[in-house]
Parts: sequence; structure tokens; C-alpha cells
Amino acid sequence: MKLWGGRFTKPTDALTDDFNSSIHFDHVLYSYDIEGSIAHGKMLVKQGILTKEEGEKIEQGLLEIKKDIENGTVVFDVDAEDIHMNIEKLLTERIGDAGKKLHTGRSRNDQVALDMKMYAKDQIQEIDEMLHQLLQTLHQLAREHTETIMPGYTHLQKAQPVTLAHHLTAYFEMFKRDRDRLKDCYKRANVMPLGSSALASTTYALDREYVKELLDFDSITLNSMDGVSDRDYLLELLSGLSIVIMHLSRFSEEIILWCSDEFHFIKLDDSYSTGSSIMPQKKNPDIAELIRGKTGRVYGHLMGLLTTMKGIPLAYNKDMQEDKEAVFDAVNTIKMCVPIFTNMIRTMTVDKDAMYQGAKGAFTNATDAADWLVKKGIAFREAHAVIGKLVLYCIESEKNIEDLSLEEFQEISPMFDEGIYDHITMEACVDHRNNIGGPSKEAMEKVLSIHKQYLAEKQLP
Repeated sequence: MKLWGGRFTKPTDALTDDFNSSIHFDHVLYSYDIEGSIAHGKMLVKQGILTKEEGEKIEQGLLEIKKDIENGTVVFDVDAEDIHMNIEKLLTERIGDAGKKLHTGRSRNDQVALDMKMYAKDQIQEIDEMLHQLLQTLHQLAREHTETIMPGYTHLQKAQPVTLAHHLTAYFEMFKRDRDRLKDCYKRANVMPLGSSALASTTYALDREYVKELLDFDSITLNSMDGVSDRDYLLELLSGLSIVIMHLSRFSEEIILWCSDEFHFIKLDDSYSTGSSIMPQKKNPDIAELIRGKTGRVYGHLMGLLTTMKGIPLAYNKDMQEDKEAVFDAVNTIKMCVPIFTNMIRTMTVDKDAMYQGAKGAFTNATDAADWLVKKGIAFREAHAVIGKLVLYCIESEKNIEDLSLEEFQEISPMFDEGIYDHITMEACVDHRNNIGGPSKEAMEKVLSIHKQYLAEKQLP
């Protein structure tokens, strides 16, 4: 008989058991379920609801079950539905009636809420450390390339010269924000729901603060209905992970472009590339493409859970079981993608000359030529029009701006003199952008110093 089967007159259909059961995916919560159960048992002893002997038997039994699960000697029972009832069933089989008393004052509803919050906290910490490693790699690469000039783009058209360091630190800022979002999510996962019971708390005199301390939560939930039905922190986690993988995907798209023959800005290490079954010359950026592809997978989990939660009345409903596979898969996807992406960019080879030559094309110094005229006293809009004519002349003459003679410059505007040449080199275009946030070496050194300090600070407890 099922643990809840007292009011039923016949067993559930086998198909119903399979459909209703979650043990095939929620078994990953076993360690959190056992840790939470041990804390709950200790609290019941403290409150005089269980005897000290019963509490000791329960704790010892749970620790033995944990050991056996980790040794692979436990076979979970689909008929017991989920990890909570599987562990309770195993405990009762091993220690007898004391195992039946463990569920006093709690429900699977607050039990699963506890387990998922403990899981979320741990996973956020693990992912945060992975993002920290990625940021360290970006920081090191940026330090090496403060003078590696490359084209900056808008609309995927060459726009102005920047440096590779400047480009990389743009992603540094993105992943910093990702860590901030996860840190914020951690705060809301760090509120302990156990004691909410099914939805209306319990008549037993529980010490929820004691359990909170045992399980290292910051605070306890203040409404039992919300305690069992809140999945906001999982939606936040999925949203945060969706933005993480969006950033990885954007960077992956650039990696894919940069290692193409058309760009030739980088070469990926053989360890992070694949070949073709038919074309022997191919070296494909499959890792970057897979990360880009897995982005839709994580997005899908976020939209799925949002849709699941949108019409659920208070309090707990079985629909909420759909949170686990979505969250587990999104977390596992991110935990695969971040480390391999980190290693991929850490081992790539940068072709500095190709980047520099790329920066020289498509009149990326045109804005600097206009700025030079402005500093000579011409209004910017007039300078913009003059340089527009100059670019048109260059296109028709098949020349770059810096290749024009002074006479050609002065045919467009008499304001030009020899000083224009020093102002429109690629180096000058970068170095003159010396405001914080800009690509000059001086500005980048200041930003990298700030980033170094950031990397030395602790983000999560």
C-alpha cells in the first residue's frame, strides 16, 4: 500500500504510477532530502515530539541510506513515486516505527520546496564559481591584448577601431551582471520553507528558526501557502541562466565568424574543434555552435515553467512537479557550456595582423577625421558632411583616407593640413579614445585594475 493509501479502495493503475512518479528525475535531490530530514528530526527531538533515541535511529538510518545511494546499492521504487517517499520507505524498512514518525509536522509540499531551494543555492554557487573562472580567463586575455587593434562593428559593418581587450571586457561586464543576477536569486532561494506543511502550517510546536540555522538559511518564510507554492526563485534562476547562455551564444557567434577564412582573426585549438566526415580540409567550430544551439534549450525551460505557473491557484498543485526536469536540465546545460567555453577561448590563437588589417578597411577612421575638423573649429554636422564627401571620393578612387595626398584632402576642404595624417592612424584612433570605458591602453589599464579588484572579492557566501 502507498504511504497515502488509507482512504483508497483499490491500487492506482500502472500507467498512472508511471505518469505520476517523479523518482526517475528527482532522485538527484536525495542528499538535500536527507539533510533536510535530519534537521527536521533533530528539531522534533528538541521540541519533545520525538525521543532522543528515536532521533538517533532516524539520523543513523538516513546517513546509511545516503551512503548506500552513493554506493549504487539502492534501487528506487516507482510505486513510492518520489525521492521523499522512497527515502521514508527505506528508512521505515530499516529502523521500524521510528521511521514512520519522521514526517510529523511536515508535508511533501514543504519538503520538496526545501529540497529545491537547497539545490538552487548549491547550483548557484557552483555556476558562480564557473563564471568567476571565465572572468579570470577574459581578464588575462584582455591584459595580453590592450594593444591588439581590431575593427569594432555596428550592424556587423566595420565602424571604428578598437582593441581586442576592449572587445573582451565588454563580455566581462556582461558576465559580471550575470553573477549579480544569480547572487540576487540566491537571496530569495535562501528563505527556509520547512514548517509550512501542506499549506496551512501545523498544530505541532515546531522550532523553524532552529531548522533554519541547521540548514544554513538566512530566514524563514512568513506565509505557509506561499512557502509551498513559491517557484519564483526557480523562474529567476532559469531567467538568469537564460541570460548567461545568451551572452555565451553572442560570443560564440563571434568566435564562429572570427575563425572563418573571411575573418581569420583567430584559430581555435584542435582540442576544441571537429572535422568533416567527407571534407578533409575542414576544421569546424562545433563547440561554439553547440553552445549557440543549446541557448534555445535553456530559453525553452524558462518559457515552459512560466507557462506552467501562470494559472495555478494557491497553494500546491501537482503541476509544480514540472519545475524539476526544466531546472535540472538548464543547470546541467550551463554547467557544461561555461567551462568548455572558458577553455575554448583560453586556448585560441589570435592573429594580430589580420585584426589590424581588418581595422584599416572600410574607412574606420572616418569619425576621427571628422573630429579633427571639429577641433579646427568646424561644426560637427559640417565636418560630417565634409568627411562624407571625402569617403565618397575614396570609394570612387579606390583609396583609403590615410592614403590620400594633402592636395586631395584640400580639394575637399581647405581646412586640412599635414596634421590630419597623425590623427587618423589606427593607433591614434584608439589612443585618442581615452575616456573610461574607451579602448585606449591608458583607459583599459584603469578598467583592468578595477576588474582585478572585482575578481579578488567574494561574491557569494
